[in-house]
Order: sequence, then C-alpha cells, then structure tokens
Amino acid sequence: MEIDGKSWKILECLQDDARLSLTELARAVELSVPSVSERLKRLEEAGVIQGYHARLSPQKAGYTLSAMVGITVAQPYKSKLLSLLESMPEVVECHHVTGADSYLFRVQARDVAHLEALVSRVNHLGETRTSIILSTPISQRPLRAPR
Repeated sequence: MEIDGKSWKILECLQDDARLSLTELARAVELSVPSVSERLKRLEEAGVIQGYHARLSPQKAGYTLSAMVGITVAQPYKSKLLSLLESMPEVVECHHVTGADSYLFRVQARDVAHLEALVSRVNHLGETRTSIILSTPISQRPLRAPR
C-alpha cells in the first residue's frame, strides 16, 4: 500500500494520541470525517495499523528495572526458547538477530533479584549476556514518513 501525505498525517496523529475522535482527527488532517474513516479502514485492512494500545509506565507498574538479554542458542533449542519467552510476561519484546547472539530480548523486572530469576529461567538453553538499562535517552518513537 502506498501511504500518501494525508495518511501519514493521520498515522502521526494516532501515534501521538490514539484516543482522538474521528472528528478531532479529521480536523487535524483537514479532511472530512468520512474521508478519514475510509483511510483508517484501508490502513487497518492493509495491516499498516496493527492495533491501538495504551502505553504504560513500567516504573509506576512496579517494574523498576529494565534489561536487554542476548542469548546464543543452538538450533534445536530455538523453538523451546521462544515458547519459554512467550510464557514470561516480563519479556516485552524479542528479536532474532545477526551476530554473536541468536536472540535479543528486553525484560522488565521488579528488582535485581527478579532479573536474576528471569535470566536463570533461560540460562539452560544457551549462553546469555545481560545489560541493565540505566536510562533511555531515546525511547520508542512514533514512526514518521521517510524523508
């Protein structure tokens, strides 16, 4: 699907505030409500918009520690690792990567002891490297139109 300037503006507005009403969104992008509604429908059907979500503060939800964990896993254990990670609510994302690691995943933990327990649940499947996140100078940003 080709995304034109008006659709990018809709996507930017929704990423900033997914709770905008259709009327507010139409006003912001200078289109009619039916036009915005039709564009949203097409963006959703094409899979460009995959959902509408609330962004939570991990710290205020009791997760005071964030970490990235890299793991090198032998091929026979990859599906077992992924099943295990999917069962762990503290694992908030996982990436299959190139380089020394097979996977890189981010976890939210209550404290260091909780982080240690999380890492110990996957250690038997491969070699891990854990980096505690001290701060996040650039957090996950909205996707914008390419320049």
